[in-house]
Amino acid sequence: MNDRNDGNDRNDGGNGNGGSGPVRRYDVVVVGGGAAGLGGALTLARARRSVLVIDAGSPRNAPAAHAHNYLGREGVPPLELLAIGREEAAGYGAEIVQGKAVSAEKLPGGGFRVVQEDGSEVEARRLLVATGLADELPPVPGLAGRWGAEVLHCPYCHGWEVRDRPVGILAVSPMAVHQALLWRQWTDDVVLFRHEQADFGDEEYERLAARGIAVVDGEVAGVEVEDGRLTGVRLADGTVVPREAVVVQPRFTVRSGVLESLGLVPAAMETGGHVIGSYIASDPASGATEVPGVWVAGNVTNLMEQVIGSAAAGLKAASSINMDLITEDTARAVEARRSPFSAEAERQVSERVLGDARHGLTENR
Repeated sequence: MNDRNDGNDRNDGGNGNGGSGPVRRYDVVVVGGGAAGLGGALTLARARRSVLVIDAGSPRNAPAAHAHNYLGREGVPPLELLAIGREEAAGYGAEIVQGKAVSAEKLPGGGFRVVQEDGSEVEARRLLVATGLADELPPVPGLAGRWGAEVLHCPYCHGWEVRDRPVGILAVSPMAVHQALLWRQWTDDVVLFRHEQADFGDEEYERLAARGIAVVDGEVAGVEVEDGRLTGVRLADGTVVPREAVVVQPRFTVRSGVLESLGLVPAAMETGGHVIGSYIASDPASGATEVPGVWVAGNVTNLMEQVIGSAAAGLKAASSINMDLITEDTARAVEARRSPFSAEAERQVSERVLGDARHGLTENR
């Protein structure tokens, strides 16, 4: 006997794959198999919930060689970290499939139907969406090719790796001076390229000068790469300023297709009057959204969250989901208890609450 509540099949004559076969039903479908999604799946599977993780296989940090500040796994390659997470979640019974969830809809009787890109469908009592975000770089030639290597954005993720080396800050938002002062913590050789930003104020120039940060005017036309490594920043006038790393703030755009199909519209996040990205609003403690039964975790709702924080957010969302399901299971059990007793009613309550770990009377068939 399995010691968890496995997903059940509902044979309704169609599953989105040719019109025949059962539709798989789960307590929770997790959309997104990054740190947040796997953190939630592990927690739910350990709570004896039936869990399906649908993962498109395109993690945001794939270009990076290592993940940092993840206690106990410092410096682990991101894809290796995810492989470990998948193995751990699967070890407790979570199912993990590669695919892309494209939409979801609420079912009349409660729960949700999730449709994948290949047309297949699954159903769930609750949804946890952890699809993360996409980094959109400014249109400067060469940046994308070195993204995650020498083109960086987070000093806590990559500052140590470029410590004491020549670093350039590409100004693409009002946060440029803040970025330059922040990265100055890791190296005393920082150059701020004003690029297309408006001129800074006197106070900003004074702060930069006090920290020994040079400002270079002129539009940046690209980056120089030699032998597979970034070596400099090229201005529109042809001048090349030697640099070994370039910091740029991308626009953070959430992967929100599934959530938008449920009526959850991304909100804009602004800093200093400048839009830096979009996110899905949620309860900061639990990840619950405005749509009952739908939770979010990780970068899809918190643009600045790092890997270890996303994993923790998945855990918190999962514990909230489990409690929500317990409340529903209990209400159903109370309703059944108040109804006239029958073997069939007992069987239904056991199935709803315990799945394959159920007990009680069954009818002869």
